[in-house]
Amino acid sequence: MISVEATERFRACLRKRKLDRDEVFAAMNTAASSWGRPHTHGGVGIRRLRKNCFECRCGRHIRLIFWPERARLLFDFAGDHDDVQAYLRNQD
Repeated sequence: MISVEATERFRACLRKRKLDRDEVFAAMNTAASSWGRPHTHGGVGIRRLRKNCFECRCGRHIRLIFWPERARLLFDFAGDHDDVQAYLRNQD
């Protein structure tokens, strides 16, 4: 079983945007349960952004950015499309 973890930056994003924690945790767990089964990634909204960086949908506008690491998915950022683009630019 793959686990999910959240960085402090991710938790700060949840607080700043006042996101529904139940909806976010459900999206995180859905991503974890479908991880490793590429045919289900599309339905869950998992998409590769970079070599080892992925996003999944949480609702209509929010995207959750995560990094797979061994037996866990490490969630690092939450935001809308523009926030994600800014996040990726700053990661270079």
